[in-house]
Amino acid sequence: MAMDDYMDPEWPPGTVRLQTLLHNDVGGKETEIILQPRPTDNPNDPLNWPKYQKILNYFLASFYAMMVFTFVNATSPTWGPLADELGFSDDTLTNTYAIGCATLALGAPMLIPFALKYGSRPVYVFSSVAQFGISIWAAKTQTAGDWWAVNSIQCWLGALSEVLIQMTIADVFFVHQRGRMNNIYIWTANVGSNLAIVAAGFITVDQGWRWVWWWCAIFFGLQVIMFAFGFEETKFTGHKHETIEGRQGSIASIPDISRDGSSEKVDEKHGTSFPPPVESDEVRQRRSYDDEAARARKLSVIHVNESIPRKTYWQRMSLLTTTHGPWIQFLRHSWQPFLILGTIPGVTFVALVYAILTAYSTVMTTASSLYMIDPPYNFSASQIGLMSLAPFVGTTIGTIVAGPLSDYVALRLAKRNHGIYEPEMRFWVFLPFIPFQLAGSWWFAYSLAGGKSWVQVAFGYGMSNFGSAPIQAIALTYLIDAYGEIVGDSLTAVTFVRNLMSTIFVFAMPAWVDAVGVPNVFNTIGAIAATILSCAAIFLWKGKHFRVKTAKVYKHWAERQFEARPLG
Repeated sequence: MAMDDYMDPEWPPGTVRLQTLLHNDVGGKETEIILQPRPTDNPNDPLNWPKYQKILNYFLASFYAMMVFTFVNATSPTWGPLADELGFSDDTLTNTYAIGCATLALGAPMLIPFALKYGSRPVYVFSSVAQFGISIWAAKTQTAGDWWAVNSIQCWLGALSEVLIQMTIADVFFVHQRGRMNNIYIWTANVGSNLAIVAAGFITVDQGWRWVWWWCAIFFGLQVIMFAFGFEETKFTGHKHETIEGRQGSIASIPDISRDGSSEKVDEKHGTSFPPPVESDEVRQRRSYDDEAARARKLSVIHVNESIPRKTYWQRMSLLTTTHGPWIQFLRHSWQPFLILGTIPGVTFVALVYAILTAYSTVMTTASSLYMIDPPYNFSASQIGLMSLAPFVGTTIGTIVAGPLSDYVALRLAKRNHGIYEPEMRFWVFLPFIPFQLAGSWWFAYSLAGGKSWVQVAFGYGMSNFGSAPIQAIALTYLIDAYGEIVGDSLTAVTFVRNLMSTIFVFAMPAWVDAVGVPNVFNTIGAIAATILSCAAIFLWKGKHFRVKTAKVYKHWAERQFEARPLG
């Protein structure tokens, strides 16, 4: 079977053969999943890790993301008591929240280069230590200056979570697993965004607003210990020395067992040749199928070279995994994301999708916190917190539906496409969730503005998240699948755009609402969102064409990474 049966060098980035189609001896078809990206034969390659090790690393990365989102969002139920005790105005609270959104935008371009050069493990560990200290600072807040600094520094560090976990997913999981992993990430982030608000509301009522941050300090302290002794580096630098068999799409080293016995056998002792045995058509067909199946299985399972030693525990807990190179190579990861954003349409689209959905979420959280403490609701801190159960339930249902469905549809459509996978195939799952996201947000806005029952407000809130959670997960999976060699820079750009838009909306919201009212604010955001999200249909139609046209640009940026696993 030729090499280009599995990976054609002319294919654009992201297009891979994900399945083999086997024609068995009874005329039916069977399939085998091809592991993409291709793992090496090194047992230290994260793609070859045992399942328990992958789960542990992913659990820790998800816990990190959950805590970051907890710290960012748990503040809203504390606003009333905090303002009463320290004399903060509504403008101060809104502006400090907005400055946090702004530093979220700046954090990734400034900090992700360290993860690319030294590995994600030291960045996870050091940022966890810093967040532990900031939690204590938050609990001891006395002045507006304290609160400004806490929000800005914590969010500056928190920007790491949105990129690091995607780098972990790209390093550890195969293409056919990433849809589910990204849905789990979105769900975990919403645990921090929503359930943490519920918990913060009750803590504020029962123990006082300062204890929200003391509890954060306790959990961040636990996080430091878990990462220091449990998280292994996922950056793999051994693929430069891999065997031919381990390379992406390379089938050159697979023994040619497809011959049907037509070559002569030689008696080595006497040098006499004998004709091949005569086979029936049935035997030949059976052996042909067995040979084809053997080649497919070689690509669908992990092959580890037992002669390569597995690193010891303390070697795996090494703090730094440094990629050597000039400092300009390090520094350019601070501006390279913005050049990628402007030259690769897929990255631009994902950034805008993530940005508008995050802006929606931020505005809805801010609106409920600001307006439901007033008549006709008169909600307490704990009741404000309980409102976040609605988006959590919506996210959970959306994740349960979309997680397995995204990977299933990808495999199903790849099978119909002769086993060839195109990242845009996932957008068939993306499109049906758009109406839920838009309708839910409008329901929320009109119910809140009209003083309708809190049940209606909560229902709209939940419906919006039922739509937005799968959309976010699919967009992120598309980005990793299509542009895996530049995932760090690409996600840095995505994070910058999403948090920039959130900052603009949060700063503008009080005056905007005063001028046109809550419904019209959401009408405008909804029109922007509908325009951006509907572009998924354009990518279904022309997405591969965009990847073909920008393949040279992609290669240019890929060659300017510290080191990345070859994807084609």
